[in-house]
Amino acid sequence: MPTAARLTAALCLMVVAFLVSGMIIENGEEGKNYGIFTYVNMFLGVACGWVIMGRRAGRGWVGAINNGLTGVVALVFWGLFVQGVNEMFRLAMRHRFDGPFEALIAIFEIGVEYSQQLVAPEILWTLGIGALVAGLATEEAQRRWR
Repeated sequence: MPTAARLTAALCLMVVAFLVSGMIIENGEEGKNYGIFTYVNMFLGVACGWVIMGRRAGRGWVGAINNGLTGVVALVFWGLFVQGVNEMFRLAMRHRFDGPFEALIAIFEIGVEYSQQLVAPEILWTLGIGALVAGLATEEAQRRWR
């Protein structure tokens, strides 16, 4: 059921995904075509905010911070997984794998490679501050608009 907390969480994580995606593109390989990378991550932000954070709102201020951290960690996990699957399919269409199990393992290997880009300090700070703001804003929306 739609609530103000779910909407607030979805919008907050969408903004975090937008900001972090832009930072990844800036820090990434020059000349690489990222396609709809940002839009996919923004959609994942909306989904994680709506489903994960919005449902857990209303558990107090400490719970709000934990909720924000959980939402951002879920966003990062699903972002790495979806982008890894996308890259695996791109490589599979070029016949880079010998079998289906090698392709499945490659999803996680690609995700680990992509996660190394997230270790930049500005990205970590954005994720941390975004988690705090998203959690506290979601809690405030839950308290204000029941």
